[in-house]
Order: sequence, then C-alpha cells, then structure tokens
Amino acid sequence: MTRETNIVPFPVPTGIVDVNGKPYMTDAKGALVPVEAIKAQHKLEDGLVRKVMGFALALSAQISRFRGHTFTDLGEFDALLAQEYGLTKGGAKGNRTYSTHDGLFMVEVRVADQIDFGPELQIAKGLVDICLNEWSADAPAELRALVTRAFNVDKEGKINRSEIFMLLRLDFADARWQEAMRAVKDAMRIVGSKSYLRFRMREAFDAAWTTVTIDLAAA
Repeated sequence: MTRETNIVPFPVPTGIVDVNGKPYMTDAKGALVPVEAIKAQHKLEDGLVRKVMGFALALSAQISRFRGHTFTDLGEFDALLAQEYGLTKGGAKGNRTYSTHDGLFMVEVRVADQIDFGPELQIAKGLVDICLNEWSADAPAELRALVTRAFNVDKEGKINRSEIFMLLRLDFADARWQEAMRAVKDAMRIVGSKSYLRFRMREAFDAAWTTVTIDLAAA
C-alpha cells in the first residue's frame, strides 16, 4: 500500500558510529555494539522507529508553527477591532470565539488558569486525616482512596489537581472537614494561564457541531 504525505521528515540520526573503520551502535546502557552483532529484527525495529520519529518530530514542529501563526492571525484581527471600536474581543479571561459568516466554521480561544498549591494544603491534609481516622468505621474505602490520590504527588512532584477538586465537591458536616476544605481553597495559587485553541465545524446551520481533531490520541 502506498502512503502519501506532504510532511518532510526530520533527519533523525542513524545511530551508527564509526570506530576504527567499523560500524557500531550504542545500546540502551551506552555501550558500543558492533552492527554485525545486532540481531536483524532489532536493526529493522531501530530503523522503523527512527523513520516514524522523523515524521513525528516534523509533524510536532508543523503543529507548533500552525499554533503560533493562528494566534498571530487572531491577535492581528483583535488589534483591528480594538482600533475600530476601542474594545478588545472576548471576556475578562480572554476567551473569544470567531466564526464564518455562514456559521459553519468556528475557532475558539479558551484561556485556563494554571493553579498551584501553597503550604495550607498540608494543613488541609492533616485535618482530613483526623476526620478519616475518627470516621474509620464509617468512612468508605472509596473516600480513603480519593484522599490518598488527592494528596499524593506524581513523579514530577505535582499535586493531583483533579482529585483535589473532587474533594472540594464533597460536603461533610464535620467542622474539621469544612475547615480542611477552606484550607484547600486558601492554598490555591494562580501562577499563570495558558491559551487553548479549538476548531469546530458543522454541515448546516442547524446541525450539531463537531470538533476538528488535531490531538493525535483522539484522531
């Protein structure tokens, strides 16, 4: 089967080095291995992965350029509106929507706050632990698991934000739980924001919107 693509792959190194006139490849531990000593299927796999990575790196760069060009184009349009009307398109957070005249294509910009947590979070954890210890007979296993996931950090040392927000949705009458949730809210710090693009289209003015997929995992 012939595959066609307009993407020019990035040049990925072959992984072959010359040592005294003989070809070697480095293994995963950093040791040099003579090419002739490497199994044929492993060399084939190596070449396949390098080929795919060449296209993946090129596509990633292309998407990055597309994102940059899109924000530039939208920003220039916003500047024209500001010049014309003295106002900026969008709300306080910078969310804005652009659409074609026929209403069939739409570009959305969504700005999301980036949240981190301060030292109050440890106070919250201590209060939650007290509640769970005293509720031991009544506290469901699911709640304990949620608390564990919420306050554990991942490999990058980041708090599991989604689990923290799930905790905030729980409502217990215990004053210590209420105080713990207040500490969680006080711990929240907005440390920045990030803008996201979404592209949507529909076949007719009364049809449902569909999202144009750029995310590789959802394609």
